[in-house]
Amino acid sequence: DDENTTKDDDDDDDDGRFDVLVIGGGATGSGVALDAQTRGLNTIVVEREDFGSGTSSKSTKLVHGGVRYLEKAVFNLDYGQLKLVFEALKERKVLLHNAPHLSHVLMIATPCYEWYEVPYYWAGMKAYDIVAGMSALTFSSFATSSRTIMEFPTVAKRKVLIDDEEEARKIRERDDVDEILSTEEPTMGKSLKGSILYSDGQFDDARLNVALAVTAAHAGAVVLNHCSVVDLLRDEKNGEKIYCCQNQRFENLEEQ
Repeated sequence: DDENTTKDDDDDDDDGRFDVLVIGGGATGSGVALDAQTRGLNTIVVEREDFGSGTSSKSTKLVHGGVRYLEKAVFNLDYGQLKLVFEALKERKVLLHNAPHLSHVLMIATPCYEWYEVPYYWAGMKAYDIVAGMSALTFSSFATSSRTIMEFPTVAKRKVLIDDEEEARKIRERDDVDEILSTEEPTMGKSLKGSILYSDGQFDDARLNVALAVTAAHAGAVVLNHCSVVDLLRDEKNGEKIYCCQNQRFENLEEQ
């Protein structure tokens, strides 16, 4: 009985004691909390508003594989940018595999309104296909203007080059009801020559944020929303840290 009583007392002493305090429950904060908790650290994460209410729900929704980094790597001869391409490809593959209910493959078209853009973008995307290797979702390809408009109805048939906004609006309205533009009208703009198609990833950023927070809680972390950190206090007597979150005080937390 004495041993059981001593064990219970030790458990009571551990209440409210954490190894890691994460301030902010966005995608990064929730991910850090999950990582720390699954590594054996007693973790708590606090969010002032709600999970996914801030920047984490206002992203581009793309799980991009680093296409823009490849362009910088080539033109700036920057190996650091090339490393980012490989990192982005790896992270995209992991997310699509781990959260298929929150992410999917998205087909993207890069419209070409000048003939020289066709070989330029095509060569760039083929280089990306080579770098991606087995991590590539699909191989890039060229699509004619008719196929582009059929698969992407909202793409502009013409790159309008007129400064007059009212006149430009009339041209766009006419193009919307016309068939495929087959003739050039230099005074009005450049017609669509085709597009380069490639695949990237897309995901539900807010739901992924909530999923990370819920998974962290399932792993044993304390997850609190609508809880603000109002001050960080040190107990000068014994050197232990005391963190105050609104009306709640969490003692003996390791400093981040």
